[in-house]
Amino acid sequence: MAIFTYTALDAEGNERQGTIDAVNMDIAIAALQRRGLVISGIDPAEGASLLSKRLALFDRVTNADVVMLSRQITTLFEAQVSALRAFRLLAAEARTPALGEKLTIIGNDLQSGSSISAALARHPEIFSSFYVNMVRAGEESGKLDETFSFLAEYLDRNFELTQKARNALVYPAFIMLTFVVVMVLMMTLVIPQLAGMLSEVGQDLPLYTKVVIGMSQFFTHYIFLVLILLVVSGIFLYRFSRTARGREVLSRARLETPAIGNIYRKIFLSRIADNLSTMLRSGIQVLRGLEITGLVVGDAVYEKVLADAAVDVKGGMPLSEALRKHPEIPGIVVAMVKIGEETGNMGKILETMARFYRREVNNAVDTLVSLIEPLMIVILALGVAILLASVLLPIYNIASAF
Repeated sequence: MAIFTYTALDAEGNERQGTIDAVNMDIAIAALQRRGLVISGIDPAEGASLLSKRLALFDRVTNADVVMLSRQITTLFEAQVSALRAFRLLAAEARTPALGEKLTIIGNDLQSGSSISAALARHPEIFSSFYVNMVRAGEESGKLDETFSFLAEYLDRNFELTQKARNALVYPAFIMLTFVVVMVLMMTLVIPQLAGMLSEVGQDLPLYTKVVIGMSQFFTHYIFLVLILLVVSGIFLYRFSRTARGREVLSRARLETPAIGNIYRKIFLSRIADNLSTMLRSGIQVLRGLEITGLVVGDAVYEKVLADAAVDVKGGMPLSEALRKHPEIPGIVVAMVKIGEETGNMGKILETMARFYRREVNNAVDTLVSLIEPLMIVILALGVAILLASVLLPIYNIASAF
């Protein structure tokens, strides 16, 4: 929040001066105008809170905010509240200053005569192409309340599915990181002490002990070089992932990863089916639906598949045949799409496929989570056992010799 000083005229024409707290000047002006004031001057107050400015950097609009916003808009539209009034109300009651700022700007655009979809399109960091086009379809059909209800349900499903898969990967990642840290600490702090004692005895050591001591010496002498290489590799990987080629290579590697890749495939197939189903039921054409879904699917491989399919559909090819050309699309999806084309019920068919793949993701994640814990425990136990045995057994042999 920031503090602004203002000079304004009230309804009786009297001059008024004061200060107001707001995220930015636009919000401050909107708040003063709602009080019935005509602003003649407004400036940032000197000595505004530096901490507030820093905290504003961490203020952002989350997916949960957009879901809740969509449900609130649905309720207001069903209650016959005008779009301008609805966005004004939501801006005043926004959960975060960032969301309130965006909603105020949208309300100002609506007051200037803009359509809702055009006003939302000015904020792509919050409202995706899919969201904007759905709203545009709702405006054309006159069913905005139903459209926002569809969007809330879709975003809720998509968020829940993504979070479930992401949370399933957090545990094994944490365990593996802990394992690596423990191994590095033992290699750099514990093993060198024991290796010095073994070397003083002068006995011939087993091969696996020599290997462990050699690894320990490498980490001890070159730990900073290893860290530098890891940092450089991370920077290179990040820069590579920002290129079109890099996105495709990393996406394909993710899809080919054992166990995890299968989950991601089902997530993206569910997302594709869900997107297309929602848009088709809202009156958006198949070709436009493919183009929009490609932009929001979240994977470079499937983005390319949908872009190629859109080109083929534009050339007159049925959607099922356009998808059949790509091995990333399972045969069952192609067959169901073909049935949808023949029956004229594509939206319902795709909705069924989306539900099917959501269940598949849930089952796969539950299975993976149930297997990961015992597997990680076994890996950790084996790693520590091999490390300790390679050092303790020679010590035991030395003690037995006396």
